[in-house]
Amino acid sequence: MNTRRTHGAVVTGLLTAALTLSACGKDGSGTASVPDGWGTLDTKGVSVSYPKGPRGFTERSAAGRGRYNAAAAVRKQDGRTVSVITVQLDFTKADSAEQAAIAAEAGIEMGARITGERDVQPAGGKEAKRVDFTFKATGEDGGPPRGTPVTGVIVTGLDSHGRTYAVRVDAARGALPAADLKKIVDSVEVH
Repeated sequence: MNTRRTHGAVVTGLLTAALTLSACGKDGSGTASVPDGWGTLDTKGVSVSYPKGPRGFTERSAAGRGRYNAAAAVRKQDGRTVSVITVQLDFTKADSAEQAAIAAEAGIEMGARITGERDVQPAGGKEAKRVDFTFKATGEDGGPPRGTPVTGVIVTGLDSHGRTYAVRVDAARGALPAADLKKIVDSVEVH
C-alpha cells in the first residue's frame, strides 16, 4: 500500500471508524495525551503516537515510508497493510490551516469523498483543520482487496516555524477501533 502522492504525496493508507472527534490534544497547549505502551512518530514539526505490539503499528524506516513522508507506521493483518499513519512536513506553502487543508485534500485518492472538515487545536499548536474522507481500496501495493471501504483523517496546519504539517491516518473497515483512532488523533502534538 504505497501511493506516491503528497497531500500532494501520501502513502496510501486505510482507516476505519465513524470518526466523532471534535478536537485534538488536550487543550491546544502543553503536551498531548500518549497512552501507556504506545510508540511515537516524532519529527521536527509534529509528533503522533500509535498502538504498538502484535495487533498494533510498526514504524517504517526512511526507505520504507516513501520520500515525501517524514515518518510513517503501518499495521498489517494476514500479510496485507490495513492501517497507515503518515506525517508530512513542509508539503506546501501556506499561510493558514485553511490553506494547508486545501493542499492536503488535493492529495487524497481520486474518487474519494470528503465527509467533513472542522477546526481543531492540537497540543502545542494553534489553529489546525481536521479533514475526514472515505474511498475504496484499489487492491494494489499490498493493501486491502479492491473495493474495501477505507476511511481517513488528516490533521493539518502550521508548526511553530510556520511550516505546514499533515498527520494522516487511513484504515480499512474494521481494522482500527474508533477508540484507538481517537487516541491517535488526540496524541498529535505540534512543535
